[in-house]
Amino acid sequence: MSAFFDAAIYDPILNGLLFIQRYLPTHDMGLSIILLTTLIKGILYIPSLSAIRASRQLQVLQPKLQELQKKYKDDRQALAREQMKLYKESKVNPLSSCLPILIQLPVLYALYRVFFSGLHITDQGLLATNQLTHVYPMLRGYFETTPLNTTFFGLVDLAKNHNVILALLSGAAQFWQTKMLAAPKEPKIPGAKDESMASAMNKQMTFLFPLFTIYITYQFSAGLALYWITSSVFTIIQQYIFLGTHPFKKKNDHGSAPQPT
Repeated sequence: MSAFFDAAIYDPILNGLLFIQRYLPTHDMGLSIILLTTLIKGILYIPSLSAIRASRQLQVLQPKLQELQKKYKDDRQALAREQMKLYKESKVNPLSSCLPILIQLPVLYALYRVFFSGLHITDQGLLATNQLTHVYPMLRGYFETTPLNTTFFGLVDLAKNHNVILALLSGAAQFWQTKMLAAPKEPKIPGAKDESMASAMNKQMTFLFPLFTIYITYQFSAGLALYWITSSVFTIIQQYIFLGTHPFKKKNDHGSAPQPT
């Protein structure tokens, strides 16, 4: 299974990165990571858009879900039944925002391996032997004898760990990306003891995921942090375009909740 994953996903991504780095005039690894990440995010644009749309639909339903929580606060079974009925009537699948992400996980894992393990080099600056075995023959000869440029504009060594600036930028981009999908704050309905699971998870992710991002990108190579920043910026632009064409509608005069767009 591991050999199949390497051949189908990891090797093409690693070689894509090395191909770009090999033929860029400056051989800049930072630019190579940015270009490769943008290319992959473009390929995954449709699944990512589906996740954004599903997340927006769940946010729009929050006022109605709170009303159900108030009405059925003492009957958990009835609450679950009415919530599922609301999802069905609104044509919203509460799991649909997660499914596109699950589809992307193998690619994201391969990207992590490439930007973390794939940037390991020898004392002579050459690509490490365990990575060379994954390099296609058309590129292997070049990287067997040519030191790998692991810098970004000659200023940041992307193979080194503990880059504070890139880690903080990663966390900031992740916070912005998550915050963009948050619905306008609604007044809490008296009698609703608990928020819906989706709402509670969204609030936690808004703050916890950026902190986790900072920790991970600080611990590992700066190349991983640059990938994370690029990926988040691409997603932010994608969300900006989507949200610009699907704005939250204000409540009407009777106070009814907006409908999903």
